[in-house]
Amino acid sequence: MPPAGSARSPRRPFPNAIGGVAAALLVWGEFVQAANDEALQPYTVVGDAIPQSFTGTSGDPAAGRAIVVDRRVGACLLCHTGPFAEERFQGTLAPDLSGAGLRWSAGQFRLRLVDAGRLNPDTIMPPYYRVDGLTRVGSPWLGRPILTAHQVEDVVTFLATLRD
Repeated sequence: MPPAGSARSPRRPFPNAIGGVAAALLVWGEFVQAANDEALQPYTVVGDAIPQSFTGTSGDPAAGRAIVVDRRVGACLLCHTGPFAEERFQGTLAPDLSGAGLRWSAGQFRLRLVDAGRLNPDTIMPPYYRVDGLTRVGSPWLGRPILTAHQVEDVVTFLATLRD
């Protein structure tokens, strides 16, 4: 507390911090609710692929790249490495994404994102567009996919551009 008669008011760092955290939680809560409100799109697996787009259109490759490199959204670079020179600490547990567009089709990418466990039951890759049958799920993701249908299509479209 300042001395009596001082013109300075006491500093209150916690109310501002608490207000900032509360605002962030409200925004995040709206995002989670929006994701929960979007019903999972039905799909058909044909061989090792889901040939049909969830949205009926191609995704946005720039948005897909942003998802891949954002460790808070896609978390892809925790396990994968790729042509992302600006990103440090890329993983080496999974295939290199460089040239991935030459190795896999859009439908093959889509199935791997939706549920890689259908192709390899021992995979460590999480199912990005599945909610049933999961046992170790953080409470924010209970009953909702990691990515929306649009985000899956954005990532699929981006990965298909990786041809070097």
